[in-house]
Amino acid sequence: MAGKKGAIKMNQDYQEELLHLESCLSLIQENIRLYEAREQASRKEVTALFQAVRKGEGDSYGQLIASQNILEHLQNSLRKNRAALDQPYFGRIVYDDLTYDTSECCYIGKNGISRNQTDVAIVDWRAPVANVYYENGLGKGCYAVPGSDDVEIDLHQKRTYDISNGQLHGYYDDDIAANDDLLVKYLSQNKDAVLGDIIATIQKEQNTIIRDLPNKNIIVQGVAGSGKTTVALHRISYLLYNYEELYKPSEFCIIGSSDMLLHYIRSGLPELDVHHIHEMRMDAVFPYLMGKAWKKQYQIVADYPDASVKSHLPFIRALDGFLSRTIEDTLHLSDITDPDLGVILSQKSMAETWSYHPNDSLYQMERHLNERILSRLKFLCTEKTADFRKAKRQAFRKHFDSSARKWTIPGLYLRFLQDLEEGHPELDFSITREGVSKNRLDVYDAAAFGLIQRRIFQKQDQEVFSQIFIDEAQDFGETVYYVLKQVLNDCYFTIMGDVSQNIRYETGMNDWDQLKEAMFDSPKDSFYLLQKSYRNTIEISNFAGEVLKKASQGGYQIDPVIRHGKPVEVIHVSSQDLLHHLEMTLQSVQKKGFETIAVICRTEDEAAKLKSKLHMSPARDDTSFHNGVMVLPVSLTKGLEFDCVILWEPDETRYSDHPKDAKLLYVAITRALHELYVMTAQPLSPLLSSFLSEKSMVE
Repeated sequence: MAGKKGAIKMNQDYQEELLHLESCLSLIQENIRLYEAREQASRKEVTALFQAVRKGEGDSYGQLIASQNILEHLQNSLRKNRAALDQPYFGRIVYDDLTYDTSECCYIGKNGISRNQTDVAIVDWRAPVANVYYENGLGKGCYAVPGSDDVEIDLHQKRTYDISNGQLHGYYDDDIAANDDLLVKYLSQNKDAVLGDIIATIQKEQNTIIRDLPNKNIIVQGVAGSGKTTVALHRISYLLYNYEELYKPSEFCIIGSSDMLLHYIRSGLPELDVHHIHEMRMDAVFPYLMGKAWKKQYQIVADYPDASVKSHLPFIRALDGFLSRTIEDTLHLSDITDPDLGVILSQKSMAETWSYHPNDSLYQMERHLNERILSRLKFLCTEKTADFRKAKRQAFRKHFDSSARKWTIPGLYLRFLQDLEEGHPELDFSITREGVSKNRLDVYDAAAFGLIQRRIFQKQDQEVFSQIFIDEAQDFGETVYYVLKQVLNDCYFTIMGDVSQNIRYETGMNDWDQLKEAMFDSPKDSFYLLQKSYRNTIEISNFAGEVLKKASQGGYQIDPVIRHGKPVEVIHVSSQDLLHHLEMTLQSVQKKGFETIAVICRTEDEAAKLKSKLHMSPARDDTSFHNGVMVLPVSLTKGLEFDCVILWEPDETRYSDHPKDAKLLYVAITRALHELYVMTAQPLSPLLSSFLSEKSMVE
């Protein structure tokens, strides 16, 4: 009898959930109709104002800007409601609010949906209360509200829904927000050529990073497939939503290593309600920040051989020390005296001025000191004649004036390199010096130029960015981060990477210790580990794990989500048959419905030759991630993922038994979501051959 009552109750509960979903969908459809009508009217208004501006009528331009903002807001609201038709919500929390003595039931979705300006039907996932769904267990707890006290609660229920295409497929109550069944179902989907969101399946360790405070620096070490990129983008979305009075989108910047990675990241921004933020490659950052000081004749080139020295912290600290000594020698602070007036400005007073502005450039400090001198002269000459005052002002107006030395950024840099070589005979910067003399700089020279500009010539502080997010950070040495921190000293950094995937072994980072030293200056700053991989099947993950041991030298290991798939298939055939097997395999996986397929080669030249053999159009834009088959060098696959990967000729000549090659091979293997094929005509790399059984080979 008890069982029958339980079944009746479950049926009633299910019917109530169906009715609630139906009412939410009706509300969303009504919102869509309303926003469509408003959007159409707003579009007409913008068009009319645009015509008025062209005719030069009145203050039409101001009205046009305001109307364009309204139109953009309406279009964004319309997009949110249309997207919500597929999955209005994914979770529900029922709790007592102990702080305000109320009982609450909140449905949580990707997009906040309202009946009007005050009646919220579905809570946006970024809202403070939504954190209860991701973090809190049943029972008493609290959630944080930015800029306010925590709210105490007693959580009674946490429910997860499986909804797609507006249909309720099931739900369950659990103390874990994203149940493994739902997570595996989500991970098993084929990959479109767009960076997907993880809103419905954010895991606790990811959520902690996403919702961390904005006024701190964060470094995240995450294994391949741990969601580093998506976590970074969700953090951007969260901060802009909860701290909109503190930040504008234009103050946020994403930095990546390639155009392809940035294009991939950009594809995921609209779904997260992120618009108008900056994105740029690392090699474009310093020219951008230097502005006019980056003369048009300067050119960024590939790393010079000595970049293995220039990329790391000791080098850039040595440059900073050289610049500090240059500033001290130039100012040479001592009492400033005049035969008629005595001491105009004491050494102690100047030292105090310097202590008030410790981060100022030489130019800025000279300006401060000259202003102090003129202020003192005004006081000391109060009872003097106008001609006397004028003469003294003229005599001391540019007491501090390093511009007379005719310094240039390249000149100071070359002088520093020469000094460093004289003190360290084992160093040889001849190639860099030749490149700099021809205005050809690698990214570390560009960073050095940025530091020289900051310390010597900068006229005003850089306030262009408040938050910077760096993906695949391990591919660059600490020098670039040190300089970014000095140039943007009021900016906070979220740095994502995996030292096991450092494809620039000599110049990039193989551990995080020196980066922490360069970037962390507050006890609030945090280093996070993401060790769980959500990308690969168990079979692919185990395959990658053996290479990871060599790549990370035991530092970081993968903890895969339990999702099984097809075993890794090794196709070992003769050279004559290799291309034929590749074409057959591509046809086979495309028939399975895979959206994104990558053939990963060791080098760019190899990828170009293979594309030609496959008769793929060379005109295809390979700076953008797209559906279908892509033939890519391993260096361009960083940060990307594909339904299926074909690893092209990972033999012993291409991947030696060295951590440098192990990192490249690890990157290539871990791009695969569902299936991985290994194709070679030669003996496999020793990184693979030790654990591949002959049973997996197709002769």
